[in-house]
Amino acid sequence: MCSKEKFIERFKIYGNSNETSIEFMRKLLGKSGLGEKTYMPSNLLRDPLDMCLKETRREVESVMFGAVDLLLEKTQVKTEDIGIVIVTCTILNVLPSLADMIVHRYKLRENVLVYNLTSMGCSSGLRAIGFAQKLLQVHRNTYALLVSPENTQQMIYRGNERSKLFMNFPLRVGGAAALLSNRPSDHGKAKYQLLHTVHTHTANSDRSYQSIYEEEDSVGIGGVTITKELLAVAIEAVEANIHALGPLVLPLSEKIRYITNYITRRYNLADIKPYVPNFKKAIEHVFPHVGTKPVLDEFEKNLGFNEADVEASRMNLYRFGNTCSSSTWYALSYGEAKGRIKKGDRLWQIAFGSGFKCSSAVWRALRTVDPHDKRNPWKDEINEFPVDLRNIETYSELFEPAKRK
Repeated sequence: MCSKEKFIERFKIYGNSNETSIEFMRKLLGKSGLGEKTYMPSNLLRDPLDMCLKETRREVESVMFGAVDLLLEKTQVKTEDIGIVIVTCTILNVLPSLADMIVHRYKLRENVLVYNLTSMGCSSGLRAIGFAQKLLQVHRNTYALLVSPENTQQMIYRGNERSKLFMNFPLRVGGAAALLSNRPSDHGKAKYQLLHTVHTHTANSDRSYQSIYEEEDSVGIGGVTITKELLAVAIEAVEANIHALGPLVLPLSEKIRYITNYITRRYNLADIKPYVPNFKKAIEHVFPHVGTKPVLDEFEKNLGFNEADVEASRMNLYRFGNTCSSSTWYALSYGEAKGRIKKGDRLWQIAFGSGFKCSSAVWRALRTVDPHDKRNPWKDEINEFPVDLRNIETYSELFEPAKRK
């Protein structure tokens, strides 16, 4: 566990940043929406500092194995019944792969299908859901194990270029594991039924492709550049995704309103704003990827959601930080711990990230979820939430306001 000030103090030790950059990061952390209990790798908090590959592996293994151990304990699924393994991670790429580590640790069978998805950004966890959905339509009577760890050590930028320093403060250690099944016998045990997955990609646009870009700075220090247009790119990618999702989930009345609005604008029949479909008529719970506070602010403002709709994601950012592709699972766990998931409820996870990509997964709760599950990451402190974050202003040192099409 690492407070914001502790993070700054340690960064002074392992970074190469000057005092101006340190104060810039301290200022952004104060506006970040992060709390004081997020997690950093233990080796970064020790002296002497050791940022070797062995420690990088140790960080990601502790996250992956911890999540999978709890999952197998909870589901009582035998490892020999797992036929598919998909591991996602934002940036870490090692040999053997993260997926190979899972096979080795749990001694999975020799014909297990193994896929390792790296460098696909924060939407990769939900992209893995869509991938598993397709595989389970072909490979019958099996389980797909999905694991989404984050590796912060690999992401840290130790230079002074401001557009790269933005990646340092929201990213924190975390991860999740999930099991998908196509076995009819599991219907009575499963929490959720997967209804839809939708994936959109806007990398054909230069500004989308370059909005989050890994490269070296002018003195050769590697980092991830965030451009000024990130918020606009993110909102446009999300809009493209929800426009594809809408016909699958929206009631007829909302479809008619959307089509009427589109025709009116398309043929200049009237000067009106684009109509944002009311997804709350089709979905009881929404769990957007946390990204950063400005991204959540724009998501809420531009897409017709209110403070209550994004509460789980804001509290997730505050408590755990941005754990990238696993963040929507932390947000869903918040809803579960609050006792809000009732039988028949429809849940929408939406995540977005570099490329620029956006993915959605829509589920139906097959039962009312027990809020007292001892394995829920919020179990010991859920009564402390939500906390009031309204007095935290959004930083604007880099981002331009998102502009709707």
